[in-house]
Amino acid sequence: MLIASIMFAPALAGAQDLDPENTLYLDLKDGRVTIKLRPDLAPNHVARIKELTREGFYDGIIFHRVIDGFMAQTGDPTGTGMGGSKGADIKAEFSKEPFKRGVLGMARAASPDSANSQFFIMFDDGNFLNGQYTVWGEVVDGMDLVDNIAKGEPPANPDKIVKMQVAADAG
Repeated sequence: MLIASIMFAPALAGAQDLDPENTLYLDLKDGRVTIKLRPDLAPNHVARIKELTREGFYDGIIFHRVIDGFMAQTGDPTGTGMGGSKGADIKAEFSKEPFKRGVLGMARAASPDSANSQFFIMFDDGNFLNGQYTVWGEVVDGMDLVDNIAKGEPPANPDKIVKMQVAADAG
């Protein structure tokens, strides 16, 4: 018994070690996705995501671009892929962190410094994005729920963010 508990302790400890101030709950129609924020990689992007989340900005926003085997994109209040928040665009915070399954990146226009409120969650590895988009988080639980998001550009019946909240604020 002692060996089994030692073998499983690190996995359990990792889930319990999430900092509530740097954890997001993304509620979808099928349940809750837990996201670990990465202020160590992108402090300004994380600050913007938390600010908008706390304002309720993301609640009810659709996933407007969902490409099977690639990513699900959201964060545009217009649902067109052309909108953003009222805040100023954010300067790129590129890192060496790879775009792999479950990673969250910030969407942007042609300019590297044009990220605002739109973000995407990777369904699969996308190394061609490395060093060109800002990584700001990763799914640590509920990736199966992300996989269920309706596909399309835009999807015929798009899924939406039911609610997004910083774990420290969750009731």
